[in-house]
Amino acid sequence: MFHLIRILADDQIAELRAIAASAEFVDGRISNPHSAVKNNTQLHAGAAYDRSSDLLRTALLASEEFRRIAIPKAVAPPILTRYQSGHAYGAHADVALMFLPKGVLRADLSCTIFLSDPGGYEGGSLRIHLGDGGMAFKPEAGTAVVYPSTTLHEVEPVSSGERLVGLTFIQSRVIDPAQRELIYDLGEVEALEGLTMAPENRARLAMARENLTRRWSDGP
Repeated sequence: MFHLIRILADDQIAELRAIAASAEFVDGRISNPHSAVKNNTQLHAGAAYDRSSDLLRTALLASEEFRRIAIPKAVAPPILTRYQSGHAYGAHADVALMFLPKGVLRADLSCTIFLSDPGGYEGGSLRIHLGDGGMAFKPEAGTAVVYPSTTLHEVEPVSSGERLVGLTFIQSRVIDPAQRELIYDLGEVEALEGLTMAPENRARLAMARENLTRRWSDGP
């Protein structure tokens, strides 16, 4: 249920970095004032926020792989977030309901879009807790990590350099993560093996996938 997707081209990464370099960031607790574990900065408003948010959202929705994984109904406006030396975001859970200007969004999936080269900062991995263990992500710039909002996760402390990421949340048309993953897996099998299957069997596989999507979806 954790997916890495390359969604940004080099020119898009360069533009987002340029926006961040010239924009004013504010205390990240502006969006979570009661947090005792959040220590970062973020873009909050203005033309730089609007442009970066639109660029990230458009890139996500343009990705066929993202659409297959998330089956998105709504995507929260992405936010540029910066971590510098000493910054971290301790273990936390994402809020279930987000009250946005255009309505309420249920956060089914969280998405971190990495904009800094991994060698440009020390620490700063996205760690997702799984029982007594976990998974850590620090991918190449332009990569989005999509993961269930139901998980406990953190950003490990940055000891040097700068970690720049985009962050957003997705309401899926299929709320149950196991059902969503099954739909995705059926689509992957069809994409990978479809040309070797008898046409009638491929049609039946596609029908099963679409009928499960229809059965489990909460509508258009």
